[in-house]
Amino acid sequence: MVIVTTIRHEVLTLPAAPLGPDNPLPALRPLDEVHRIEDRDRAGLPHDMARQIGYAPLHSLLPAPVRDGYGRTRQDRTIDALVLENDRLRATVLPGLGGRIASLVHLPTGRELLYRNPVFQPANFALNGAWFSGGVEWNIGATGHTTLSCAPLHAARVPAPDGGAMLRLWEWERLRDLPFQVDLWLPDGSDFLHVGVRVRNPHERPVPTYWWSNIAVPEERRVLAPAEEAWNFGYERRLRRVPVPAYDGVDRTYPLNSPYAADYFYEVPDGRRRWIAALDEHGDGLVQTSTDVLRGRKLFVWGSGAGGRRWQEWLTEPGTGGYCEIQAGLARTQLEHVRLEAESEVAWLESYGPLDAPPPAGEWRAAVRRTEQRLEAVLPRAAVDAAYAAWKPYADAEPEEILSTGSGWGALEVLRGGWKLPGTPFAESAMGEEQEPWRHLLRVGSLPEPEPSGPPGPSLVAPHWRDLLETAPATPAAEYHLGVAQWHAGDRAQAVRSWERALELAPAHWPSLRCLAVADRDSEHHERAADRYRQAFDGLCAGRPGDDERWTAAAAALGREAIEALLRAGRPAEARAVWDRLDAATRARGRFRLIEAELLLAEGHAERARAVLAEDFEVADLREGDERLGQVWRRSGGGELPARYDFRMRPDPS
Repeated sequence: MVIVTTIRHEVLTLPAAPLGPDNPLPALRPLDEVHRIEDRDRAGLPHDMARQIGYAPLHSLLPAPVRDGYGRTRQDRTIDALVLENDRLRATVLPGLGGRIASLVHLPTGRELLYRNPVFQPANFALNGAWFSGGVEWNIGATGHTTLSCAPLHAARVPAPDGGAMLRLWEWERLRDLPFQVDLWLPDGSDFLHVGVRVRNPHERPVPTYWWSNIAVPEERRVLAPAEEAWNFGYERRLRRVPVPAYDGVDRTYPLNSPYAADYFYEVPDGRRRWIAALDEHGDGLVQTSTDVLRGRKLFVWGSGAGGRRWQEWLTEPGTGGYCEIQAGLARTQLEHVRLEAESEVAWLESYGPLDAPPPAGEWRAAVRRTEQRLEAVLPRAAVDAAYAAWKPYADAEPEEILSTGSGWGALEVLRGGWKLPGTPFAESAMGEEQEPWRHLLRVGSLPEPEPSGPPGPSLVAPHWRDLLETAPATPAAEYHLGVAQWHAGDRAQAVRSWERALELAPAHWPSLRCLAVADRDSEHHERAADRYRQAFDGLCAGRPGDDERWTAAAAALGREAIEALLRAGRPAEARAVWDRLDAATRARGRFRLIEAELLLAEGHAERARAVLAEDFEVADLREGDERLGQVWRRSGGGELPARYDFRMRPDPS
């Protein structure tokens, strides 16, 4: 048999904003995660759902860095891509950006099956910041968009079950310390891209696990799934069971019928085939189906209101059309985490392809039945199960050709654990400057002191690294990183003691002072937090050797936290002193223009604050669900919120 499926490199050129440097300060406090519910809603939930919502929610981003260095100035840039293609489909994958499928084209008709973003514009939607919209992304770790949204994955060509080639993506997910892989297999002549996914737990303990495949499609569709009820989650942070397709007199399966952003987690009955489709008025569109392990199905809509429209413009190019998301996950909802037992794995197979079905309008049950019948005709449920059975033995196949390289963190973990992970090699050669101190700790038993040419490097916080730090010589670096690990473990008192010891030993005091300031803020000792933040910023400015990228990023991050802490303590004059020492480029960024307006308000200059807001700046890292911009506008007496600042994702509280 002649196999014509190919994998090739390609370079995309599109308007793109640079990612910029990561925030060098350890993420001791999580970014605000909107996907949380009130305790009053838990009592009425099914027992298994309530248990999984309460199981190991994320309390820390550590050891992942916050990615907030991006802006909104786009220019043509090149992005590396890998293209998997047969005579029916062409899938374009971005290995350097989370392994996202950016495009899936049905070649006989020329139809793009996904929403393909014409730009690359990071925005503050991932658990750790930078994220971008469009295509199919692989969300692993914890509730929200993965920390790997804008990070490189390993990629390789591996043997496929039909004798051809598969594209394998893999990485080490650091929030839960789990290796995973995504195998993209496009059999010759197939209209469906098969995606085999495996998440492994090599540890001797259970680990909370999370997975949602997130598929962006044009929003002028009807979304169909085999369900008559859904769990609705809005940005009021309420979870409630609602009928499908309509409640409150509105058919919510048409994305533009909802006025505000919302999630609809479909209640697919046990034993029913798992699938979701987004079809236009003619019945054409994309369908996703899977083996039964991938239980959940979801629709996310931005809504037709002003805030949802503004977010659509923010994430792409105005005038290019909006999108909604159809998703598939391990649990009923994205608020849940599932237990992955020690030394075990979970695996499944998904299939993506075109669907030419009867028009989806009309009575819900009839439309679902017609769509499901058409899906069964073009891709029987038994064929998906058979594809999974064929793929599973190849999940351990070793790469034939490395196509892209991810981070060195997996290699470090494999070196420490001595694990064998067939099919997903984490080569020691992938380790770099960030991993080197930790490899030294592993081999020698001590953590080397960093060069005085930049902020402290990243911390590791897993129990095995914390144990090594506790037995290492008590150097300033070891005490500092031990404090971060203890903080992550919830041992706040010990963390404070470790940072206090580091403060006594270290030539540069500002890193430990900043950590102690965060601890003070967490304990609501706002005056002491303000003191320590001011001292930390003074120390950073005094010891800063130059204006390289790392120091600039550290000064901006610490300066922002210091100003906010000083304003919280009612000390605007000291906050102004910090502001004045920030460099001009930092002060010109949108986030800092917003801070300037808040500073002016604290100084009693509402009119000058309104003048700053009138300059039409953009806060590049505005967080999903963040209402601060509108609040500052109202505090300045600005009147009705301008459309450019309207990012509201819920009705105004009454």
